[in-house]
Amino acid sequence: MDDLQRELVPLEDLDDDSDSSDGNSSKGSKKSKLPLVNPMCAETPKETGFHQSTRVCLEQIREALLHHRWQEAAEYMACYPQMLEDPTNGTGQPYKELIWRISTEILHHHPNSKMEDYNNIYERMKHSGVRHYLMICLEHSFHLLLNGHIEDAKRQLSVAESWRHGKESAAQYQRIKLIHAYRSLLDYIIWCDKKFTHSNTDYPDSGDNQDMHNYFRQASVNLKEILKNPGVWDPFILSYVEMLEFYEDHEEALKVLNDYAYDSTFPPNPNAQVYLYQYLKRHDTSERKLMKVLKILHILVPSHELMLEYSSLLLQSEKRSDIQKALGVVLEMLDFACWRSNLEAWKRLKSIIQKLQLQEDWKDVVSGQMAARKDWWPALHFTSFHASKDSEENPELMEVKAPLTKILCPDLMLKYTASQVTSGE
Repeated sequence: MDDLQRELVPLEDLDDDSDSSDGNSSKGSKKSKLPLVNPMCAETPKETGFHQSTRVCLEQIREALLHHRWQEAAEYMACYPQMLEDPTNGTGQPYKELIWRISTEILHHHPNSKMEDYNNIYERMKHSGVRHYLMICLEHSFHLLLNGHIEDAKRQLSVAESWRHGKESAAQYQRIKLIHAYRSLLDYIIWCDKKFTHSNTDYPDSGDNQDMHNYFRQASVNLKEILKNPGVWDPFILSYVEMLEFYEDHEEALKVLNDYAYDSTFPPNPNAQVYLYQYLKRHDTSERKLMKVLKILHILVPSHELMLEYSSLLLQSEKRSDIQKALGVVLEMLDFACWRSNLEAWKRLKSIIQKLQLQEDWKDVVSGQMAARKDWWPALHFTSFHASKDSEENPELMEVKAPLTKILCPDLMLKYTASQVTSGE
């Protein structure tokens, strides 16, 4: 809620500005909180012939883009950059970004675009001003990477890493951190290629092994630094952990994953719990530690597929409380429509109830869990429609679900039965 309030502050400022400039509006009238976009192709009162031609050109580009006429858009776009030569536009930053965005969009869709065209656009826009330099370098490297030019992509980021302009701002600092991270990710990709070559060579060369290790060290320097900056860094963390595992530095890998999952300065991230769980499971960690991780994941995402494993671990426990927890975990999964027809989830529920029935108070436990569900669960799972659908598409699922209706909803007359399907109700 605090984050939402912070996001709304600029919109409130916009409202204040509009109030002071609009003499015809009443103070009591309700104003839209949506910021208005400044139309860059709108006609101005003192429009010169030059401005008119560029405005019409932009209108034609927009029409061509909307109707996917990429060749026509490209022809108009060849003329529009003259807007940058207009001295009345000052630095022309909005127009520079507009040209960058539209040009790359056209190239992405034009059937005859070549890598040389992309390179020309990116280089031209990088040197047209400094405001977007780092982001254009990053986007350029992405495009090179997607087209298999890994070394060229890394070269772009290496140049951007050493780029500085004036006094470093907070935004510039964050972008450079991002550049560092992606450059290290490219080192990881090159390391993967060399590892693959090394593992498929009958007589590996010691020099190749050293070369691979050098890329690991280059990548690890910045990947390790990522955890000092709160955020969601999933691909970077996974890359770093994979390399650490390869070199059998399990202590550092576990520390990285623990920090990523449990550092309170980071935003809640279910993937962090998943990565930690998968790592612990790969290295034969005790079930108690696995359950600890899955317990947190259950709080974050009760419908996660790993909840089946969590309920299985709880079911294997001899503690009465763990079996009752397992019941709650599976019922919460089935609260979500995505699990409604999942045979494995219903089989797990059946197994839990069978084990729970060994306890004297099992009926109280089940009724306690179903108390808040009895008004809507039958409509979600146990109607005649579900019976007909399950009978036709998954008879085994119906065989599992049907006996559970009397256990979960003993006081209700439900239509989820084979007889209802037979009678056509």
